[in-house]
Amino acid sequence: MPETPRTIPVRVECYAGHRGEETPRRIVLGDSAFDVAEIPDRWLAPDHRYFKIRTADEDTYILRQDTESGDWELVFYQKKEQ
Repeated sequence: MPETPRTIPVRVECYAGHRGEETPRRIVLGDSAFDVAEIPDRWLAPDHRYFKIRTADEDTYILRQDTESGDWELVFYQKKEQ
């Protein structure tokens, strides 16, 4: 049986533009907050919205928002290569 990908709940502070679409501006993981410096990609799935973001320290995250509940999850993390 295939393994289900592990997700981590995350708090996401957003900006709602003139069309009312929420765009991540800051993510909060535990006691740490990270400002979003760039959103190089975003896409839609039937039940979720995805955002690939880079923070000021150039780490990469992929966030997933459940379109029905509005809940956010972290589904991918990659630390900047040194």
